[in-house]
Amino acid sequence: MVSRKSPDIILLAAAGFWVLFGLVILNSAGSVLGNERFGDYYFFLKRQLLHGFLPGLILFFLLLKLDYRHLKRFAKYFLYFSIILLVLVFIPGLGMVYNASKSWVGIGGFSFQPSEIVKLTFLIYLAAWFEARRGGEVKNFYSGLVPFLFTLGVIIGLIMLEPDMGTMMIIALTAFAVYFAAGAPAAHILGVGGVAAVLFFVLVKVAPYRAQRLTIFLHPELDPLGMGYQINQALLAIGSGGLLGVGLGQSRQKFLYLPEVAGDSIFAVMAEELGFFFLLFFFFALAVFFFRGIKAARRAPDLFGRLLAAGIVSWLIFQTLVNIGSMLGIIPLTGLPLPFVSYGGTALMTSLAALGILGNISRHA
Repeated sequence: MVSRKSPDIILLAAAGFWVLFGLVILNSAGSVLGNERFGDYYFFLKRQLLHGFLPGLILFFLLLKLDYRHLKRFAKYFLYFSIILLVLVFIPGLGMVYNASKSWVGIGGFSFQPSEIVKLTFLIYLAAWFEARRGGEVKNFYSGLVPFLFTLGVIIGLIMLEPDMGTMMIIALTAFAVYFAAGAPAAHILGVGGVAAVLFFVLVKVAPYRAQRLTIFLHPELDPLGMGYQINQALLAIGSGGLLGVGLGQSRQKFLYLPEVAGDSIFAVMAEELGFFFLLFFFFALAVFFFRGIKAARRAPDLFGRLLAAGIVSWLIFQTLVNIGSMLGIIPLTGLPLPFVSYGGTALMTSLAALGILGNISRHA
């Protein structure tokens, strides 16, 4: 089979805009916090470039050139690697706690977030696993749904122990997107959805803080200085941006009013500084990325490529919509970063690696 000489340029251009735009916004949103905590206005940008963008760019070009079908041969090792990474956070001396979540690993002064890497490694395993069970086996309850749920349960169970509900949700949604693309019966997906709804109700009941988050999501005015503070400040920032924004670098909320200003709240700063009209352009770039990514998935020469491309696009778009939705008060706060924009070296590096794979798949359309 002859591969294309170049990947989908429109797809990569939309993704490139997303990445570079993210660095610009991070530099603006994190400047005040960086100076307050570390005495350096460019602290977050420097760290993002060094620990996320540069290694991610190397992985991007490597995976863009390496035939993506080679990844299939190592699928089971990607699963083992995913489990080992998630177990590392519970080992004393390695696991690190951040915001009451043990989701980081520190080795020799270097830290990374295993669950961000698992978003890609587990996805590669799933795409290969479903391809190996193409046809009737995927549709069968015992040979398709049961082993899929068991493997997924191991992964999301380890993430829940951290706990990291946001990441768990994204991995589960992405896994079911791949399951659906592989030809899963609608009855199986609806059945699992019903069970998930019951489990969600149980999780809210057994953990009071989750019930409190849900209540504050519905009525943030009930706790304006507590759990409702972040959403209130985010809505204030978004509303202040208006149609044209207050100007790049001119945000008021980033002056230590808005929590996690360089993390999951960065969309609010972006809306405040650039305004509604620029956000329309941002969403247009997301739409281009989505449709060109789905086109690459549909035109992939094999089932593994189709499932892998669909999974990558689903993961990045799902997470983007969940992050923005939480800032707009549409869904409860999850703590998920905005892909390619929020601060996080591991997340940016892994996302760039995923883009390399997606571009590679588009070369073989």
